Amino acid sequence: MLEVEHLEVAHGDAVAVWDVSLSVRPRDLVTVVGPNGAGKTTLINAIAGLLPIRAGTVRLDGGDLASVPAHDLCRHGIALVPEGRRLFPAMTVEENLEIGCYAPPARRLRGRSLERVYATFPILRERRRQLAGSLSGGQQQMVAIGRALMAVPRLLLLDEPSLGLAPQIVDQVFEVVAGIHADGVAVLLVEQNVIQAFAIAARAYVLEQGRIVAEGAPSELAQDARIREAYLGQQ
Repeated sequence: MLEVEHLEVAHGDAVAVWDVSLSVRPRDLVTVVGPNGAGKTTLINAIAGLLPIRAGTVRLDGGDLASVPAHDLCRHGIALVPEGRRLFPAMTVEENLEIGCYAPPARRLRGRSLERVYATFPILRERRRQLAGSLSGGQQQMVAIGRALMAVPRLLLLDEPSLGLAPQIVDQVFEVVAGIHADGVAVLLVEQNVIQAFAIAARAYVLEQGRIVAEGAPSELAQDARIREAYLGQQ
């Protein structure tokens, strides 16, 4: 499905991602974890076409994604939940959700997709006429995830979905991500909360200073003494 090979991304002259290779298979749930500043957001934004690629390739089903404009990725079955949610605060919840299905194939499924989002996040049905900017941080994250689901993606890219949320909301967000995956959507999750990410992912990559320093099953990585100490708070 998604194949990233020897990816290099820079901000001006400063290289932020070095020689990164990873893959996401159909119906897979893969996480990229690492400390703040490791290059996680740069990586996922480059995959989503929001940042130029200096070197390497990003392919979906064998086709070159680097040649696809970011706004057309939804037509290829990819949706991004960006860091910080990036909602339109002066628009209602439902208006924000409907932005996610602007492509004709997704637009035809608008009603079904809205019901799916409201079934996943019942509070959004209650707040559908409320301005998105007046919601709590957790509810805004629900809208951001719901907006991505409105695109009916085959591959969902999630950038730090737990950032700044209360612990009980974080638990709910990860339960939703696991449920989305269980419904057959492939997920690439970039996350700083290693414990939560390892709990739901089938495979994991550890990113440090722009480089992949470890990869494998979360259960295997959790046995590495350095990873246990650095990321799991265990001696």
